[in-house]
Amino acid sequence: FQMGFGCWRNPLWLLAVLVLAARLGHFQRWEGFQEKSMSKANMNSTLQFFMETYNNASNDTYLFQVDKLLRSQMQLTTGVEYMISVKISRTKCKRNSTRNSCPIQSKKKLKKSFICDFLVYTVPWMNYYQLWNNSCLEA
Repeated sequence: FQMGFGCWRNPLWLLAVLVLAARLGHFQRWEGFQEKSMSKANMNSTLQFFMETYNNASNDTYLFQVDKLLRSQMQLTTGVEYMISVKISRTKCKRNSTRNSCPIQSKKKLKKSFICDFLVYTVPWMNYYQLWNNSCLEA
């Protein structure tokens, strides 16, 4: 088998080389989760998706909202994976509320907070979000 100019005329050989190069390039870029700041728009939409998912699954009388962002990490794959830790707190808004802004609950008996760690897979340019993992512990 001779590697000369002629082998590049074979479309199958060229395709195999291109696929291999693309694969190697993909794996070299795979760096795992990193603490990079994400755009404000991506952060807001990811947190909004998480809170909607959390509130829909919760049977609490009141809605919860993000009180504080504790940590965020991202990893580029076929989309973007975000591993996020937040403190969420019960608001003064009841579940059926349509208010855009809900203050955090201030009455001692009704105050409740959780520290939540979650993993969201998103393809932001397609407005696609999927919650892959979630755990919340009372704060």
